Amino acid sequence: MNYVGSSAIVAFTLGALLSCPAFAQKKYDTGATDTEIKIGQTIPLSGPASAYGGIGKVQAAYIRMINERGGINGRKVNLIQYDDAYNPPKTVEQVRKLVEDDEILTTFQIIGTPPNAAVQKYLNDKKIPQLLASTGATRFTDPKNFPWTIAFNPNYQSEAHIYAKYILANYPGAKIAILYQNDDLGKDYVKGLKDALGAKASMIVAEAPYELSDPTVDAQMVKLKSSGADLFYDITTPKFGAQAIKKAAELGWKPVHILDINATPVSQTLVPAGLENAKGIISVNYGKDPLDPQWANDDGMKRYKAFMAKYAPDQDANSGIATYGYSTAALLVQILQNCGDDLTRANIMKQATSLKNVVGDLALPGMSVSTGPNDYRINKQFQMMKFDGTRWVLFGPIQTDDFKGL
Repeated sequence: MNYVGSSAIVAFTLGALLSCPAFAQKKYDTGATDTEIKIGQTIPLSGPASAYGGIGKVQAAYIRMINERGGINGRKVNLIQYDDAYNPPKTVEQVRKLVEDDEILTTFQIIGTPPNAAVQKYLNDKKIPQLLASTGATRFTDPKNFPWTIAFNPNYQSEAHIYAKYILANYPGAKIAILYQNDDLGKDYVKGLKDALGAKASMIVAEAPYELSDPTVDAQMVKLKSSGADLFYDITTPKFGAQAIKKAAELGWKPVHILDINATPVSQTLVPAGLENAKGIISVNYGKDPLDPQWANDDGMKRYKAFMAKYAPDQDANSGIATYGYSTAALLVQILQNCGDDLTRANIMKQATSLKNVVGDLALPGMSVSTGPNDYRINKQFQMMKFDGTRWVLFGPIQTDDFKGL
């Protein structure tokens, strides 16, 4: 995900999306015709990140809604989804099947950092868009080396820079312990924190990695508590995030707890951990939380809730998993709409990398999406939030990552 996990941004007024602009000449690559646009993705319906499977279910429901309303420029979207169990070798197998057997036009929202890493070179070599990849690892916003890959999630190092700024301003004397997933996701978060702490990186007194194959992170938590740390930097996904929160409570360890955005969904992480145990945890967001009463009369939130009630009633509408699925599907539709009748892979990437001040149904006020040929970052802005035992409460100003490196 690796996430994924936040209530994300970007959903759009459907009336504008479904109108058909006039384009002089139709151009198609494999996977597009006068009547169909074939899209493919892998999602973890099973395995250690199965909590994220709900993302794909909401996305499929959104596409169903679009197709009921006439499709995109008169074409129905055929979204083909396969379970990869968050297992990179399985992702490779399934993505090859999508490309070589199903003959998709583009991938969409392959979920997870390790799965995306496993197919990045293959898709770039084939010149097939790795569109809105569900990961924030730095390698997925690198147009120079991977021009066919654009990620949706905020860059993990950017998110870590925001946490470092918060720590230096509020806990300058903290002793920091880090739990992290031993892959690109975890390592990016650790690097981002250390870079932005700079000379103060000596505040870090303990680090403990875990593998996706580990049954629990209990041993790592015991080690971190014994370090004497009073600030816990928790870089996990829902399953392991829930374990870490619960174990900290069992150990009687009550540090300042910073949790990465991927592990913030309430129903997938905090409920299994015990809501009382999660009280006071700090993270960031870049979208509206359905549980936040300040959005009760918000038009974008009303559209989202109406969609969930009609098209995905079996999914938890209050979860960041669902808001993320809605927002990513809406941005996909926006990009395909912008392609008009030029449904080539090159034009999909051109449209994805020329978005201008796009504001979604679930965007926090003051946030918008803009991309460019040299800036593949879709989400670059954050707001801090704290869990009050029931819901996440936003605090502080909108922050844009302005860290310029060492």
